Amino acid sequence: MKEERVTSADQKYEIMEKLKVRFDENMIRHKDMKWSDVEARLKEHQEKLWSLYEMERTGGEPDVVAYDEGKDEFIFFDCAVESPKGRRSLCYDNEALKSRKKNKPKDSALNLAAQMGIELLTEEEYLKLQELGAFDTKTSSWIKTPERIRNLGGALYCDRRYDTVFVYHNGAESYYASRGFRGSLRV
Repeated sequence: MKEERVTSADQKYEIMEKLKVRFDENMIRHKDMKWSDVEARLKEHQEKLWSLYEMERTGGEPDVVAYDEGKDEFIFFDCAVESPKGRRSLCYDNEALKSRKKNKPKDSALNLAAQMGIELLTEEEYLKLQELGAFDTKTSSWIKTPERIRNLGGALYCDRRYDTVFVYHNGAESYYASRGFRGSLRV
């Protein structure tokens, strides 16, 4: 049975207010955009507010980072300075979660992202995020892993150290208190 994704009137108001404040405080992330356009789109697609609320609730601090003209969509990324606190200590996917015999994490990054209605950032998106500021200087974030790597048991993650963005690999079943995931949502 599919979980019902309902946002209360109070939650809608709360997330819209947080998004507006964050939008106004971080204009470098969306120089050529107007809040009124983003707000109108969110009002047209209120079903997306649930996912944005979940991004916020788990510590992601979502913000608009791009507009895809071809698809006519605003793109939100998790913009918390460090990997979202409510999404850490997760292995990569359900296959990895099932493979662990002992000390299983509470969930996997891909499963939690799907439950939230968002996608893990790709490597390209993660690099784009890092152009907007210094993120994950003390933490790391799982990123969408190409199937050929995942089929061999691996998964990719990124962080920023020494003012440089690094892409690494790990066994998909691994998990760490300082590694979470960042998501994206198109509206």
